[in-house]
Amino acid sequence: MSGVRYREEIMQRSSARYENLLIVLMFLTFGTIFLDRMAQFYLAPYLIPDLHVNNIQIGMMASALALAWAIASLVFGGICDRYGYRVVLIPAVFVFSLMSWLTGVVQTFGEMLLVRFLLGLAEGACYAPVMAISEASSSGHRRGLNVGFVVSAAGFVGTGIAPILTTQVAAAIGWRWSFFVAGIPGIILGLFLWKYVQEPRREGLKQRPNLKDLASVVKYRNVVLCCLTAAANLTALMLVGIFAPLFITQVMHEDPRVAGFIISAMGVGGTIAAILLPWISDRMGRKPILLIAIAGSVIVPLLFLVPSLYQHIWLFMLLELVLATGTVVPVLAMVVVPTETVPATIAATAIGATTLTAEVIGATIAPTIGGIIAQTHGLAITLYIAAAVNVVAFLLILFVRETHRAAVPRLTGAPAV
Repeated sequence: MSGVRYREEIMQRSSARYENLLIVLMFLTFGTIFLDRMAQFYLAPYLIPDLHVNNIQIGMMASALALAWAIASLVFGGICDRYGYRVVLIPAVFVFSLMSWLTGVVQTFGEMLLVRFLLGLAEGACYAPVMAISEASSSGHRRGLNVGFVVSAAGFVGTGIAPILTTQVAAAIGWRWSFFVAGIPGIILGLFLWKYVQEPRREGLKQRPNLKDLASVVKYRNVVLCCLTAAANLTALMLVGIFAPLFITQVMHEDPRVAGFIISAMGVGGTIAAILLPWISDRMGRKPILLIAIAGSVIVPLLFLVPSLYQHIWLFMLLELVLATGTVVPVLAMVVVPTETVPATIAATAIGATTLTAEVIGATIAPTIGGIIAQTHGLAITLYIAAAVNVVAFLLILFVRETHRAAVPRLTGAPAV
């Protein structure tokens, strides 16, 4: 009996080591995706004079990438559910790295638009398998923590490392080299993923799901509610991210450095929240943590509208750091709750569905509409809208059914949740 227990302990330790290695690789992969995705924003001051583009065209590049990401996340999510995660993830990592390199050789706006669209397709293809592998390979008591840690890479790398790395390289040897440098980590990670990442076992996978099975994700109430919640949340995040700095400098007439400090505090707070709150959800359940996270997100845009806070910058930064919990919604509403709701055989499709809805509405349509509203009614209205759509998200989550394993066993079939 002691020998059996010893072998079990060895297997558990080996499994834990693999889980830790896997989550680190998924973190680095997701961070690299956002390094390449966000680079164009930080390099815009170099792109505008060199490619002879304007602010509208810079926005069109971002919208093209977001639209491609949205389409690819659903299409390749379905392919993952039929043929496996590795067969999509590993080639897509090499492709988006290649697209980053090609960005560095474009000569016209049309070429840039096409390359960034193709980059969005490759990165969107990565998103569903990265999240599905992270969820499927996690221990039950670490699912929220692991997925939250992986998602936090977007903030840590995308808004922490990327702006410094890309602008320093651009200042030293040119903006084109920034895209070449940004593409290198993906090639290295692709090799590590090919060598170390195993295809996760999925419950109930006796045969490949067909198109009818994949389309059945919309029959699950939780998935539909999470799609709408994710769209509302990303709309708010984009409106605040784009228009809050402009409100600070143009309406409140504060120094741009003030905006930088406040936005940086939001980034740090969002990164911490994306790890901490999903970890708590592994113990308390998904729904209460989602409600807490969205409640904080309602308050965040309204703080910018309080003039007295600009006289107490450290208090302002502290409030933003503590309340910037909107990053928890992509973790729980776009990944954890949908994958705990549907059968494991269509988990990647569920992730793709929430991502498609959020990216199309929140990252493609909302910024353009927000810009039109800001132009005609002022910047303040965009912050009120951000708060309002988060109120809508809060109301939607009230109708979501709890999916935490401790309360609800994982579904393997029929009744729609």
